[in-house]
This record gives sequence, structure tokens and C-alpha cells, in this order.
Amino acid sequence: MKKWLAKNPRFHFHFIPTHSSWLNQVEGWFSILTNRQLKRGSHLSVQELKTAITEFIEAWNDKPTPFKWTKSADRILANVARYCSATLEAHGNPQRTSLED
Repeated sequence: MKKWLAKNPRFHFHFIPTHSSWLNQVEGWFSILTNRQLKRGSHLSVQELKTAITEFIEAWNDKPTPFKWTKSADRILANVARYCSATLEAHGNPQRTSLED
């Protein structure tokens, strides 16, 4: 891999938080579709539903915007540490209270 990267300097590895998989991005987009187009809609047939979805996709694609992660790695890791501490305490194991232990 290092050889390939040396031969292709325009490619770089970047830290990506654990929960930032492409699937999470897809789920986020479907959530937007549901909330903005489908949730309050009344679709009397499958064809009407398909039309509503298609219209949303076309409008979305007219002005596409990338999804951006707004939390830093430090904030994400701090949240994970708090969650782990709370979980350990809830299960009667207060000895390890941070990720650094």
C-alpha cells in the first residue's frame, strides 16, 4: 500500500470516525427524504409515492451539497469515553472510568 501511495501522491488517507461509514451517510440522506418529502405527504398510490421521491431526488441533484462531519476526533473520543464510563458504572465496575485506563 505504501508503494502505491508513493506512486499516487494525489491520494491521501484521512481519519474517519468509526460511525461515519458510507452507510450512515445513506441513512442520513433517507432521513432527509423522509422528513422533507414523505412524512406529511398523502400518497394514494405507489405511483404517487414514486413521483414524490423522484421529484425530491431531482430537486436535490439540482443543488447537491456534500455531507460534512461537524465533530472533531477529540470530541467524538470524549463522547465515547463518557459513554464507556457511564456504562461501566451502571454495571458496577467503577475501576475503569476512561479510555486511557
